[in-house]
Amino acid sequence: MLKKVLFVIALTLSITFASGTKHITYNQNAIQRQNKNVGLDLCPTCIRFAEESINVLLNLILDTGIIGSCGTLCQALATRTGSQILGTVCDLICDIIGIDEFIHILEKADLDPIWYCEMATMCPVNDHGDAKFSTFNIMPATGRQGTTFTIDFSYKTVNGTGTGELEIDIDTPDKIPLGTAFLWEAKKPGTYSEKITVKAQPDPQCDPTQGPCEQWLPGTYNVTVYLCNGECGSKHPHSSIYDVAKGSFMLTR
Repeated sequence: MLKKVLFVIALTLSITFASGTKHITYNQNAIQRQNKNVGLDLCPTCIRFAEESINVLLNLILDTGIIGSCGTLCQALATRTGSQILGTVCDLICDIIGIDEFIHILEKADLDPIWYCEMATMCPVNDHGDAKFSTFNIMPATGRQGTTFTIDFSYKTVNGTGTGELEIDIDTPDKIPLGTAFLWEAKKPGTYSEKITVKAQPDPQCDPTQGPCEQWLPGTYNVTVYLCNGECGSKHPHSSIYDVAKGSFMLTR
């Protein structure tokens, strides 16, 4: 009972940053998802846990040999990260599937949080899912540096979708990689809409010592959006690209 109470507290605290999770990050601060659905859902919590914990857990197992029990391993995680929330979520998942299977999943996960959480039965799987873009628009078509462009699109799914990602890639005039991906929770059959905004302005938090920073030069910016089952580009099971849409906007002087 105490563990369940602790998990509800951890879930409530962690869900505020679990929804809308980004999985790839390069010059991504300019790109924001507008209609995030925040709820008490185990899937985004598990994925957030996986993103923050997989490397640490593997290091604990390989470097220190800490295995023993779920409680021992997950308390070590909490101590190493300074986050009791991560330790509590770890303990819950580990207890559900058992310490041996938990370690086996960690070793197989290959840093793919969605597949990890699907194997842990925390995220739903739908291998017969589908999704097709119904509309796709970028507004305004032209603007100056500092303009916020809106990628507005809708899609339809006949059979529902599995747990996946919305990935946005932008080809820039200066060839600096620009893009990100958001967790796309499983959907029931129906029609849905999304809005992604792109702020065409240099990011003051971008550190050029860590990588190139987008300067938003005049020119054409080609946008590609992917609807993916599982992590976009993953070779693991339950992964595929449902549909792709393309568009562009232009920056003027």
